[in-house]
Amino acid sequence: MAGLPIVHLPEGAQPSPSPAARPDWLRVRAPGGGRVDELAALLAERRLHTVCSSAACPNRAECWSAGTATFLILGNRCTRACRFCDVQTSATPEAVDLDEPVRLAEAAALLALSHVVITGVTRDDLPDGGARQFARCLHAVRARLPHATLEVLVSDLGGDEQALQQVLDAAPDVFAHNLETCERLTPQIRSGAQYRRSLALLAAAKRRAPAVRTKTGLMLGLGEHDDEVLAALADARAAAVDVVTLGQYLRPSAWNAPVERYVTPARFDELGAAARALGFLHVESGPLVRSSYHAERALP
Repeated sequence: MAGLPIVHLPEGAQPSPSPAARPDWLRVRAPGGGRVDELAALLAERRLHTVCSSAACPNRAECWSAGTATFLILGNRCTRACRFCDVQTSATPEAVDLDEPVRLAEAAALLALSHVVITGVTRDDLPDGGARQFARCLHAVRARLPHATLEVLVSDLGGDEQALQQVLDAAPDVFAHNLETCERLTPQIRSGAQYRRSLALLAAAKRRAPAVRTKTGLMLGLGEHDDEVLAALADARAAAVDVVTLGQYLRPSAWNAPVERYVTPARFDELGAAARALGFLHVESGPLVRSSYHAERALP
């Protein structure tokens, strides 16, 4: 995309030394009680996974208390071992559950969701990367909730545009795929992923379905420099991405990559403003922002 504006940030764009303690702005209450317990029971009854639990999302209490969740399909084991993620890894995950779309649609209807977000583990073991299951879920939810808007957050699908088309043919309102981090850190942080392949997938989604809003997300605190964040944002806009999220990386276990810096709320505001200056239609930027946080705001 030609003509992207040059955006500058104040001084101090380098990562700080590895922090010892989590700052106050990242402290959240543990989920439990009331609506949270009810939703947990519903998901257990329907044998459904959520990224909220599987990836240890810090916003689980807030979202579950509001009766919203991001469904995680294709099982609970991923064929990749990304250094930022808390989802279990397996070279031989479970078989695709053909009844899962029906149970997911039932749960979405019981929750009376107006915006449904569906993501999934990466399934490199499947020829289509799981695209057909995403399409099944989209069709099932639309049949039960015809007025809801639908969002999918997919893996890179191995860069397979035929698999991508299967998902787009099911007509999501928002198509998301996360860059996660800057180009330099991608090989060590995103198992099996390629930065340029991810950009190409996002660009292909917009080219093949211009009316669908495209979306990506970046985590900060993995060792990136702010100029690399700006470069990734510019790359995403050049791929015609409409929506971007920026949030703080939090280390889920000792195995995962360490936190290299805690980005202040003020710096998130500055980066969010920089993203808006690049022309994104919607930006969510803050320490606790995650890919699906307030996802309904991505639509007009």
